[in-house]
Amino acid sequence: MADTVETGAENTIARPRKASWTYIGPGIVVAATGVGAGDLVATLIAGSRFGYTLMWAAVIGCVVKISLAEAAGRWHLATGRTLFDGWRSLGGWTTGYFAVYVVVWGFVYGAAAMSSSALPIVALFPDGPGLRVWAVVTGLTGLVFVWFNRYAVFEKVMTALIGIMFVVVMYVAVRVAPDLGASLAGLAPVLPDGSLLYTLGLIGGVGGTITMAAYGYWINAKGWTNSTWMKVMRLDNRVAYLTTGLFVVAMLVVGAELLHSTRTALTSGDRGLIDLGTVLEDRFGATTAKLFLVGFFATSFSSLIGVWHGVSLMFADFVERMRKGRAGGTETAGTEPAGTVEEVAAGARERSVPFRAYLLWLTFPPIALLFLDEPFGLVVAYGVLGAFFMPFLALTLIWLLNSERTPAEWRNGVLSNVMLAAAGLLFVVLCVQQVREIPW
Repeated sequence: MADTVETGAENTIARPRKASWTYIGPGIVVAATGVGAGDLVATLIAGSRFGYTLMWAAVIGCVVKISLAEAAGRWHLATGRTLFDGWRSLGGWTTGYFAVYVVVWGFVYGAAAMSSSALPIVALFPDGPGLRVWAVVTGLTGLVFVWFNRYAVFEKVMTALIGIMFVVVMYVAVRVAPDLGASLAGLAPVLPDGSLLYTLGLIGGVGGTITMAAYGYWINAKGWTNSTWMKVMRLDNRVAYLTTGLFVVAMLVVGAELLHSTRTALTSGDRGLIDLGTVLEDRFGATTAKLFLVGFFATSFSSLIGVWHGVSLMFADFVERMRKGRAGGTETAGTEPAGTVEEVAAGARERSVPFRAYLLWLTFPPIALLFLDEPFGLVVAYGVLGAFFMPFLALTLIWLLNSERTPAEWRNGVLSNVMLAAAGLLFVVLCVQQVREIPW
């Protein structure tokens, strides 16, 4: 595994691995998981309202995500400690926040992910079972798949799904005949009247979820456990968010060419993609519409199994850190509990009881929400906790990566601090807006 050079009987110095395309994998997983159907609809609506004008925001958003995921991955590789282990070293408040967040968020997200995955199936097979039945089927399928497969198989399936997503989205963007001149003009920063929130959403929304925090766990599950993998991780991360950037640009093109010019409005949320399927069928025929629905399913189902795997990994680590903390007392800055990232790399977390317990939590309790109106208080709690997570991630990464918890060689430089601070500020603004929009 490691590239080493012998320097004596007792000492071995590991050489950094060369960045290679053959290693790429966790980045593809985080890209596929982070881009959900709702993100694509939001991008389409931005394109339909403002044409190509906000193309520059998509580019900035790509850079922001690269910086955040790189910071999460760098923490895991530089310290040999997982992100939750780092959070615990900042104080008990992080444990309290994460405990409430992961329980409430998982409950509501499970129902949303299952419904989103079922929507395109119902559209493809209108004479078959209804939305709720297909939603339960997709949730149970995700549960069985993640339960019985380790990271290596999971990564291959996610790569296939993002391949389908990529081909379909690019095909549709080419079919609508993008205006290259207007696309290039859209790279100049301009804020049309009424576009501020859409701009912030484009920069911070697509691919910006708890799965960015899961990225460090996925690189460990891949077998990358120390700083010799730093160059590889950075290439992997850049490929991931450049791919995400291409998705955003392609959907802006579709929104600008197919919807902006005809002043067609979409339903907000995942159902907006069903509306787009209808528009595509009217414009290009049933084959293109069905192909798009297949891409819609790949987008939604990849997010479902990505969360089922990645957030369950985080929850398993959360439980293990709590257990070891109670057994050994409070950890101080700079300590490195043995077996943290190595246990993730060995697959121990994926076989653990907490991992599988959270899988069950993501699947079965949310099924009840599919048959009931969502409880009002739960929706409010979900909205508030979800809005606060990305600022929490950005600001705690600044804290961790500028402290003695991180080896001096791998602490933040000026550029990293600027990007993470900008991301933190952006997500605070988005957080305030999301909280304001919650139906209190």
